[in-house]
Amino acid sequence: MLSNTYVIRQLPPWQENLKKRQVKSPKVYISDSGILHTLLDLDTMRALDGHPKVGASWEGFALEAVVRKLRAREDQCFFWVTHGGAELDLLVVKGNKRRGFEFKHTQAPQITPSMKIAIADLGLDRLDVVHAGKETFPLANRIRALAAQDLLEHI
Repeated sequence: MLSNTYVIRQLPPWQENLKKRQVKSPKVYISDSGILHTLLDLDTMRALDGHPKVGASWEGFALEAVVRKLRAREDQCFFWVTHGGAELDLLVVKGNKRRGFEFKHTQAPQITPSMKIAIADLGLDRLDVVHAGKETFPLANRIRALAAQDLLEHI
């Protein structure tokens, strides 16, 4: 019921016939970060910045912005995690195009081993690391640090 009323988003895992064991349960986000902050009793930015769930709040907020900007349907959106530790916050599959997204509540994102594995194993066309900094810049071939403030313009 909460999914049908868009209060929460259940992101299913991407499962492909890979040689790696993958997580098979959905990831759940509260779609509206304001509701999440109310449930956590966070009424100021200072309270949010000091809270252990600040990263989860950022991830949910940025994920909703990306999905809406791409006009991605529910059946086109996934997350990916292997039991070996590789992960991707959001995989959007539209036709034969695959775009990956990581959401980092940081000013200076860096490439992680998971990103390299996701590019290779999932055949991503591009991976964007949406971050809280002010600059958008390339991190590596097909990997870009995308400032949240540039999200709607550069996606």
